[in-house]
Amino acid sequence: MNLSERLNEDMKQAMKSKDKFKLSTIRLVRSTIKNLEIDLKRPLDDNEVLDILSREIKQRKDALQEFDKAGRTELAENAKAEIDIISQYLPAQLSEEEIKVIVQQTIQETGASSKAEMGKVMSALMPKVKGKADGKLVSQAVQQFLQ
Repeated sequence: MNLSERLNEDMKQAMKSKDKFKLSTIRLVRSTIKNLEIDLKRPLDDNEVLDILSREIKQRKDALQEFDKAGRTELAENAKAEIDIISQYLPAQLSEEEIKVIVQQTIQETGASSKAEMGKVMSALMPKVKGKADGKLVSQAVQQFLQ
């Protein structure tokens, strides 16, 4: 079962169990996916759906920070709950140690030795960790090793 099918099944299940919050979160994600499918005039594959899910989580994390700064605890709790729901569809996240190992391997593969070559490392690295690690953590690890 691909991610789109899984989202559809979970949406149906949320309807049956009358879980309005989960239902609305899945509907928001599905509408983003559907809009892109309409724009591209074809169904999305799992990698493209993963990109959308990662983007949705990033948007909610950014909003969460703003809500915390503004003292809007109710909105912050909603954002956290949405992140939890959407995270269920992402692959298991890599630990910092796993990220560091992959970063070291990629630096060796690309032969990078300075921060000027960070773009080359990142372009080779991101497909390996797509959906499995936060881009900020990966970027920080690369910077740490290229100093």
